[in-house]
Amino acid sequence: MKWKSLLLSAVIADSALARLHGHQRRHQHPPAHPVPGDLNARDLEAGVALGLKTVINWDVVTVTATVAGEPPAPTAPSTTTAAAALAEITGVDTNEDIISIGVSADLGLSIGASIGLTATESTTTATPTASGGSTSWTSTPANDAFSTTGFGTRTNSSGSGIEYTGNYGSPWGSNILEVSASKAYKYKYVVQFTGSNTETWTVVVWNKVGPDGKLDGWYGNSAVNFTLAAGETKYVAFDEDSQGAWGAAQGTSLPTDDYGGYSCTWGEFDFGSTINKGWSGWDVSAIQAQAAAQTVQGMRICDHTETTCSTITSGASTVTNAYTKSEASVDGIGGSVGKGAVRLKAQLDYSA
Repeated sequence: MKWKSLLLSAVIADSALARLHGHQRRHQHPPAHPVPGDLNARDLEAGVALGLKTVINWDVVTVTATVAGEPPAPTAPSTTTAAAALAEITGVDTNEDIISIGVSADLGLSIGASIGLTATESTTTATPTASGGSTSWTSTPANDAFSTTGFGTRTNSSGSGIEYTGNYGSPWGSNILEVSASKAYKYKYVVQFTGSNTETWTVVVWNKVGPDGKLDGWYGNSAVNFTLAAGETKYVAFDEDSQGAWGAAQGTSLPTDDYGGYSCTWGEFDFGSTINKGWSGWDVSAIQAQAAAQTVQGMRICDHTETTCSTITSGASTVTNAYTKSEASVDGIGGSVGKGAVRLKAQLDYSA
C-alpha cells in the first residue's frame, strides 16, 4: 500500500519520493489479488535516547496441604507463587485459565493428602503447547479467542487509497504493545524481533498516522520503543486494522533526515486491514534511508514458517522482495496473508 506524506510532498519535487511508504501499493482488495492497563505512547525528539517499556504481570496463589486423621506430625501449610507451583506440577502456561489438580495417596497410615491450585487471569481456554510444556508464541488461543488486554480504544477507519486511516489507538499508539514471550500467543498480530549478533540496537514502532491525525507518524513519534542487546529477542503485539512501520538502528536513537523523519531501514506493516477485508501484509523498505543518502541497515521479515520473506542486507547489497528508492512507485512487493492471525519474525542487522 502507498502512504503519502503531507510534509514530504511539500518539500520533495520528485513524485516518486513524494509517495514514500504507502501501503496501498502493496494491498489490493481480495479476491482480485491477495492483499498482503493504561498505556501512554511516547513522542521522541530526534537524537534523544529512547526509553524502555516492558510489561510484567504476576499472579500469586496459595498451595495448601490438608492432612485428615491423626498423623504423628501434621505438616504446616505452604505458600508459593503460581508461576513456580503450576510450572512444576502441570508444565503449562500459568498466566491464564483456571487450573485445578487433585492428588491423593494412601500411605498406609489413613492419611489423605490433597493439593488445590487456582490461578485466574482471563477466560481463554487451553491452547496448543510446544515441547517442554511451554506455549509457543506461534500458537493461537482455542477458538481464536484473542486477547486485547493492554490495548486502548480502537479508532474508526476512514478515507481510501493513500489517504486511508485505520486504527491508531486512543490514546494514540495504544494499538501497539510490547508483550512477554509467554503471552505473545494470546494476541492476533505478533512480531518477534531478534537483535544484532554483536551490538545493542534501538527499535521504534510508529503508526502511519501521527498524534495530530495527519499522515506523518514517522516524524519523531513512537508508540513502542525498546533496545535489543546482542542476540536478544522481544515481542510486539498489534491490534486490528493497524498500519505503520518500525525502524531499527545501532545505538540509542534512530537516524533522521533533514525534515525530521526516520531515515533508517523500515519494516512496514498492515494488520487486519478493514479496507482490505482483514488481509495483512508487510515489507522491508530502504526508500527513506536511500532518499536521505544515509546508511541502509539490514533487515529480514518473514512469516513464522518462512514461506514468504522480504529482505535487505546491510548496505542494500542484496535486496529480495523488498523496496529500494528505485521501486518507490512499484506495487505488490512484500508478503501478504489472508484474514486471521499473523506471526512475523523480524531479524535486525541482517546480512546474507
